[in-house]
Amino acid sequence: MKAVIQRVRSASVAVAGEEVSRIGPGLLVLLGVGRGDTEGEADWLAEKIAGLRIFPDKAGKMNLSLRETGGEILAVSQFTLYGDCRHGRRPGFSGAAPPAEGERLYDYFCRCLEEAGFPPRRGVFGKEMLVRLENDGPVTIILEKN
Repeated sequence: MKAVIQRVRSASVAVAGEEVSRIGPGLLVLLGVGRGDTEGEADWLAEKIAGLRIFPDKAGKMNLSLRETGGEILAVSQFTLYGDCRHGRRPGFSGAAPPAEGERLYDYFCRCLEEAGFPPRRGVFGKEMLVRLENDGPVTIILEKN
């Protein structure tokens, strides 16, 4: 399981021209589910993200987490994080989980965030989405549990 976490001032997701989710300050999480991933990876990532200290304190140091800042989370499924570009020019996605398993673990990950006290806004699994964000910092962190 892979996640790209971006600290944002705001972020939104639209499907077919209609906005389906929006957050203010917080984290945009792009989540990729790989073949063989389990609930254990989702548990680990949700806990890590909930406690990630990437927000500035009064001295400007990245020292605060969502718990201290009261920020929101927007979680978007992103199977293309498993794009393999080592051969040729067109990415292969054989490392990504099959859609039904990917959706199941994406939903499970979102429930884990909710149980940690951060009910996420969501993208729409399997749909073509337009994701807009105002990256704050910019701060972008890549987490992977395999």
